[in-house]
Amino acid sequence: MDIFEALRLSHDTQRTLATQILQTQGASPERGGLFRQFKHELAAHAAAEERWFYRVLIESDSSMAQARHGMAEHHEMDELVSELNKIEMSSSGWIAQFQKLRDKVFHHLEDEEHAIFQLAGKVLTGKQKTELGRDYETAFAEFRLGAMPMNSAEG
Repeated sequence: MDIFEALRLSHDTQRTLATQILQTQGASPERGGLFRQFKHELAAHAAAEERWFYRVLIESDSSMAQARHGMAEHHEMDELVSELNKIEMSSSGWIAQFQKLRDKVFHHLEDEEHAIFQLAGKVLTGKQKTELGRDYETAFAEFRLGAMPMNSAEG
């Protein structure tokens, strides 16, 4: 599996979880559980992606700006998660704030899949794509198991 396939798998999980959260009501155990999964997925994905995808893209002049932009969007999503952690899940403000996070996440995933992946495809060799996919998958699995501090994404 190359880096693009590996990243798309997590992207699909993020989209599914966000959609499921929007179908929940109030401070239900279902909403709480899905949101915890979603935050953990976002944090693990961002950590592994920055280490094994963006780090390499920053080294190339042609992809540096896009990689930095992607990492900045990760920070923006962390901030939105942090704000959500401060709002009662049963309030109407929570779902409105979650919708902002969902929109930011979906925008970020579209950017990656339709712009950054194409740029990276030109910068990375075939061997790099495969190696980065393997390294990303290993790190992502470790991060998902809790081998990383979750910072503001935990709550």
